[in-house]
Amino acid sequence: MYKQTQQLIMTKRLSGIYPGVVYGFINQQGEEVKAQGLAQVFPTEEKMTPNKRFDVASLTKVVCTTTVLLKLWEAGAIDWDHPLQRYLPAFKNQRITLRHLLTHTSDIRTWIANRDRLSAEDLREAYLALEPGSSLGQVVQYTDAGTILLGFMLEELYQRPVIEVFRQEVLVPLGMDHSGFLPEKGELTDIVPTERLSKNQVLRGVTHDPKARILGAHAGNAGLFTDVEDLLIFCRMLLAHGRAADGRSYLQPETVALLQQDQTPSGLGHRSLGWDLRPGASKKATPALFHTGYTGTFLLIDVAVGEAFVFLSNRVHPTDRREVYLKERDELIDVYQKERGAES
Repeated sequence: MYKQTQQLIMTKRLSGIYPGVVYGFINQQGEEVKAQGLAQVFPTEEKMTPNKRFDVASLTKVVCTTTVLLKLWEAGAIDWDHPLQRYLPAFKNQRITLRHLLTHTSDIRTWIANRDRLSAEDLREAYLALEPGSSLGQVVQYTDAGTILLGFMLEELYQRPVIEVFRQEVLVPLGMDHSGFLPEKGELTDIVPTERLSKNQVLRGVTHDPKARILGAHAGNAGLFTDVEDLLIFCRMLLAHGRAADGRSYLQPETVALLQQDQTPSGLGHRSLGWDLRPGASKKATPALFHTGYTGTFLLIDVAVGEAFVFLSNRVHPTDRREVYLKERDELIDVYQKERGAES
């Protein structure tokens, strides 16, 4: 399955772009999962296996935060074009809408002094005071601030920590039993470590994103630890137009169709609700859903043709070389897209 793509995954691993990788494909012929390389290189070497769990960073935004919001929208509890302040009164600005935040068109000014040294409460207050610039609704500029604020909104609506909302509304109903937040000590051997922060400190089972690390149970932008099997469960749900593995309707087919459309205010931003849009392989030019995670992960799901690609690497372990990785990642996606008949 996708021989050129798999060969390139191995070539990039051998050239040091990432120590190890687990990936999975779905298409009309079936599914395939592979693991390569090392899960850990420091302080000792550990082999990568398919059941390893990863800190998937910003995949949290689409698997959890966006999905809960879609369910609320189906229930009539929220409107994409209502101001965030309507659902989160503590947010100061009255103009930024849910659509702005989900499509990264809020032009929100995200600089916060001493951000990574604040307490969780002080960081929350700082986010609640953020304001948009002069290009509100006009320019797509990716930022974590949107899903952090939407996470606070979910806590206001559900009156519980947002990671409990994610468990209740996404992980448990979909049967994603290997997924969770804030892992306990006994789970660490199953988790792939990320960056080496100091001579003796390597993050393992601790969220890599510094903002989510501070916010802990209240972060809507990152913090999910999961494996390829559970992410394939999530992909299958979308490929089945919202139907879960047990046959129940989890999302409405109309909602999944909505995700495959440009939802930016201009309709020209190539972003949906939460998701980036990439060219699909359908002759009808229906786009595929795409999202990345800073730690070296991505999902590409083409609902129209029934194909998905889950990629989980430990590219920040033990050292973060982001610019090198981004170029190599984009080449990998280009090859996969072409191999399956889509232009990237």
